[in-house]
Amino acid sequence: MTGFGRAEGQVNDRKVTVELRSLNSKQLDLNVRLPMAYRDKEAELRQRLSDRVQRGKADMYVGFAQEGPARTMRFDRERVKAYYHEIKSLAEDVAPGTSTDLLSLVLRLPDVTAEAESTVSEAEWEQVNALVEQACAAFATFRATEGRKLQDDLAARVKAIGNLLAEAATLGPGRIQRTRERLRARLDELAQQVDPDRFEQELVFYLEKLDFTEEQVRLQAHLGYFMETLTSGGASGRKLGFIAQEMGREINTLGSKANDAAIQRVVVQMKDELEKVKEQLLNVL
Repeated sequence: MTGFGRAEGQVNDRKVTVELRSLNSKQLDLNVRLPMAYRDKEAELRQRLSDRVQRGKADMYVGFAQEGPARTMRFDRERVKAYYHEIKSLAEDVAPGTSTDLLSLVLRLPDVTAEAESTVSEAEWEQVNALVEQACAAFATFRATEGRKLQDDLAARVKAIGNLLAEAATLGPGRIQRTRERLRARLDELAQQVDPDRFEQELVFYLEKLDFTEEQVRLQAHLGYFMETLTSGGASGRKLGFIAQEMGREINTLGSKANDAAIQRVVVQMKDELEKVKEQLLNVL
């Protein structure tokens, strides 16, 4: 969800700069900063940006620098008076007798002045709007480039989990012999004599409880579904997150059933790869 786009252009006697940037966030958190002259366009911009950004903590900044003769400025007299009396009252309460040029302080506040001509013509807004579109296009290109890198990384990690799952499956047959030897050694330590047939019968029953074929099949299905969703296009970050959760459940169950050091090592590697997948999914729309 990280992205950045910037555009600059000349609009009448102003050099207008538009920047759009975003960071990761579970929801859309949109902040729009506009000059006073364009403030009435904020709702329109928010609607367009919410469709383009979709998710993330996004900031849109539109600013301009006056390049021609300075426009006439005026003071908001009522606001100046209100600020002056409020600050004067505060000064008398907090620091009575203090000598401060309160009027100079009030006149430096950013919202006590405004351009005499604060309205924006449709022709001017169309030019600003074109710069907004350029910034959005650059923002989308940035995201698309980052998205391709993320897709390659996620695909490689999911493939690695699949390879580890196949490795765990190859270790399964050897687990029977290793378990038999481990149990036999334990019985020898206890100096217990058991019927060989009964021993094999109990061993089969024991191994049936530890069989992870079902988890293996489900995890393989989740891996396939993850790759299918990853390459389907569109905003699929939440869906991929849900699939990754299901993958984690199957890996955990497989690990609890393994009861074998060699398979446990493979399970730990699968968990490590899955955690990296989950971290990367925080960047996906």
